[in-house]
Amino acid sequence: MNISEKITAGETTPEDRSLAIREALRNAIIDRRLAPGTKLSENEVGALFDVSRTVARAALQMLTFEGLVKTERNRGAFVSNPTPEEARQIFASRRLIEPGIIAAAVERITDADIEEFRRQLQEEESYMNERGPAARRAEIKASGDFHLMLASVAGNVILQRFMDELVARSSLVIALYGRTGVSSCGHSEHFAILDALQAGDGERAAALMLHHIDHIEADLDLQIKQGLGLKDALTLA
Repeated sequence: MNISEKITAGETTPEDRSLAIREALRNAIIDRRLAPGTKLSENEVGALFDVSRTVARAALQMLTFEGLVKTERNRGAFVSNPTPEEARQIFASRRLIEPGIIAAAVERITDADIEEFRRQLQEEESYMNERGPAARRAEIKASGDFHLMLASVAGNVILQRFMDELVARSSLVIALYGRTGVSSCGHSEHFAILDALQAGDGERAAALMLHHIDHIEADLDLQIKQGLGLKDALTLA
């Protein structure tokens, strides 16, 4: 049973329904099925998922918090359209935050963590060998998950929240503007960062992370891609 069927069947709470709608819309945005600037009407979202405007509004508010949706007074909600300057600011923020995460993670990482990271990187690699929009979306998500796992190991809840937002915004920018499939390009760099962490070399891991972020940003062409309307984008999920 897919998300829409579960919602229609009433098998979830209002909060669960909002989370499910948020995930469906988030995937459509990152997968470029919803183009920047697409209007996300509470009425239309509610009708598509057979939920109230209140439930739809809660889902859109979650996406607004992540920076994937922008709400304009008297106009409604729209898919965010990050400018080149906003994209640069996202990666500038990551350069400031992620070396600190590395410094904390290298002091806390365990052998069990290392094993979990390697399993995650194997999963990321499996998506690289697949083709199609779903695999591309899964690959970008898996790549972002590596950075979120590092933030979790670092043990700073506030930094985790910052990284969750930055990774979500980065995923949108990468999906919209990436030229060559940047998550594929960065896969080997994830392994190198993990190896440095396992060796206890925080300085090298931080330097590799900065190089990795530079690599991601250098792959952007900052050209807006064409997308579909809301109903068609969700139908193709």
